[in-house]
Amino acid sequence: MHKIDMRSETTVAFGISATLSGTTPSAGNIVDVADYQAATFLFQTGTVTDAGDATGFTVAIQESDTTAAADFTAVADADLIGLETALTVTSDASDGIAVGCVGYRGSKRYIRAVVTGSTGTNAVVNGVWALQKPRYAPKGDAAINIAAT
Repeated sequence: MHKIDMRSETTVAFGISATLSGTTPSAGNIVDVADYQAATFLFQTGTVTDAGDATGFTVAIQESDTTAAADFTAVADADLIGLETALTVTSDASDGIAVGCVGYRGSKRYIRAVVTGSTGTNAVVNGVWALQKPRYAPKGDAAINIAAT
């Protein structure tokens, strides 16, 4: 089997680490994808005391040309590889699991994940972005955190 080196072409960016409580959305870190051709959000749970009502909690990927929080909008399904609905958690027993991942292929410079609970949700969630195929390699191991403006 042919093996290739993706480590030299991968940068990890902090996505989100949040404690969900009810229906209040939790916006993750803003990630600059200007120098990358591939971005994948990897989502996992921590402790899930309550997933919430039957719809559980969900992830939405958002994009923007600026770092202004108000400028972020939902990414069209055509610009995602995989569906955000695959990242929905509805079971109270979903503690410490890798939920899944979704790729971004849109054209905006900045992206982030937003996790929203439903009535009764009480859970810890985490996610990272794997940024790959950089314009110039090798890239650093970790991306800088960007605060919303």
